[in-house]
Parts: sequence; structure tokens; C-alpha cells
Amino acid sequence: MSRLAFRAAAAAVGVVLLAVYLTAALFVADLLRAVWTARPALPVLLALLVAGALGSAYLSYRVGTAQVLASLDGDRLPREHAPGLHRRVDALAARMDLARPALYVTDTRAPNAFAVGGGSDGGALVVDRSLFRLLSVREIEAILAHELAHLERRDGFAIAMADGIGRSVVGLATVAALPALLALSGLAGASAWIRGRPSDRSGPFARLHRALAGGLFAGFVLTTLLSRSRSRKREFAADDRAAEVTGDPMALARALRRIERATEPTWPFAPFSTHRRTEDATERWLSTHPSTDERVERLRRRAESQGPTRRIPAGPSRRPAGRRRAYR
Repeated sequence: MSRLAFRAAAAAVGVVLLAVYLTAALFVADLLRAVWTARPALPVLLALLVAGALGSAYLSYRVGTAQVLASLDGDRLPREHAPGLHRRVDALAARMDLARPALYVTDTRAPNAFAVGGGSDGGALVVDRSLFRLLSVREIEAILAHELAHLERRDGFAIAMADGIGRSVVGLATVAALPALLALSGLAGASAWIRGRPSDRSGPFARLHRALAGGLFAGFVLTTLLSRSRSRKREFAADDRAAEVTGDPMALARALRRIERATEPTWPFAPFSTHRRTEDATERWLSTHPSTDERVERLRRRAESQGPTRRIPAGPSRRPAGRRRAYR
């Protein structure tokens, strides 16, 4: 094919591409204009948007909570099987004026405990069986108090709602910008074909498209970072509440260290593990939990302010010799 024929064919492709993208952009713009024309009064519209964002976030939270409980590889723990553990949960819940949560035990790949739900139904407290071998009674009590603090503050609900609202705002912005994204994409592709360089995306339309898409992505990243930052602050608050309720900040600090050490991988590809320590700022910003070092240091300072207390090493503690007793 001669160069002239190629340029003619490429120009024809560019025109067709432009027509397709502009038609799609106009269709979406007309649809959005029709929706905007049929909108109610501004206060009502804002109320509907807020209600929709809150409703979708709440539904996502409830469905997610139900899915977590349904997917547990464990069972609800009867009181007669672990009366001591139940008594401690009862005492902590009473001390925190909290509806008593259901207690589950499960088997996971790492020692862990977490709380889901909350409110009038009490939620659920899930404990991995390995914690009973790894931690002392006081340390388990501190971990339980930490998770109950999440239920007390409805942390899961608050984070899910904030995250859902942020994503809804970014989603609405994306829908509003969709006609412009389609038009700019079509103009960038068509101009490249017409110039005879189909893979070239250095033109002004391509730059505008990247700028707009980048702005929307930055909004998504910002909402994610804000949500993760809020989650880390709530972890600190739960640590403080657990230390207040148990009166033993160092028990929680020791438990965190032992859990950290038990979850540190020893296999050759450990640098790719999600449990590894990291100095990367981006990974820390995206983490839902503060580093163990930060949490332990805060608990250490709190213990020292309360008076003489048992100190723990600055690094991960070694697993205590022998096996810890399980609850009876």
C-alpha cells in the first residue's frame, strides 16, 4: 500500500472513530441533561443525593458484615465450652456499658481478632484459636478490650459510611465528566489517525483527556487516603480505650508485639508479604492500621505516665517459652 493510500485509509478511520465517540458523548450528555431537567428543587435534590449515598453505604456495610460472618471458617463459641473467656467478655462489656457481642472462634492463617457489626444487637467478636496458645490471659483480655472498643464506637459503621459517601461523590463527578471524557478520547484518537500516527497520544486532546482522568483518579485516591487515615486514628483510639478499661497498657503492647512476630513470614519471598514491615510512605498511607512500633510506643508512654510498669523490648518480642494456657 502506498503512503498516500495509507494516509487516506487512516484519515477515514479517524473520521469514523471521531463520529462514534462524539455520538456516544452526545448521547450521554443528552441523557444527563434530561435527568437534570427533570430534577426536583435543589434542596430536595441534595437531600435525595445525600440519602442515596448514605443508603448505599449502609447497605454495603450491612451486606459486608453478613458476608464476613457467613464466610467464617469457625463456629459460635458456647458459654459452657469457655466459661472463663465468656466471663471476661461479660465483664469488659459491662465496664464499657456495651451490649454483649456474640463470640466466635475461627481458624485462620495468622493469629487475629476482629469485631464486626455493633449497635443494639451487640455485633460479633471473632477470635482465632491460635491466640490462646500465643498470648497470656491478660494479653488476650487486652486484645478483647481493643476489639470491644471498636464496637463501642461503631468504628466499622463509621468508616464504611465515610468511605461510601466519598466514593459516591467521586462517582457522581465521574458520571458528570463522562461526556467530556468520551469526546476528548475520540478527538485524541481521531487526530492521531488523521495525522497518520495511530499510536501517538501526545496531542493536546490526549493531554486534556489525561488531565481530566487524572483529576478524577486523584479524587478517588484522596477519598481512599482520608478513609485510611481515619481508620488508623480509630485504631489508636481503640488502643487508648483498651488501656483505660484494662488498666494495663503494656499487656496490649506485648500482645501486639507477639502477634506481629507470629505473623512475620520466614519464607524466601518475605519481601512480598503483606505482613512485612515497610518504610515505604505510600504503603503506610494506604494501610488501615498504624505500625506496631507506633502503637507500642504510644502504649509505653501511657504506661510510664501511670507509674512503674513492666517494660517490653523495642523490637518484636520473642514468643514465650512453653505454651500458654487456653481459657477454661
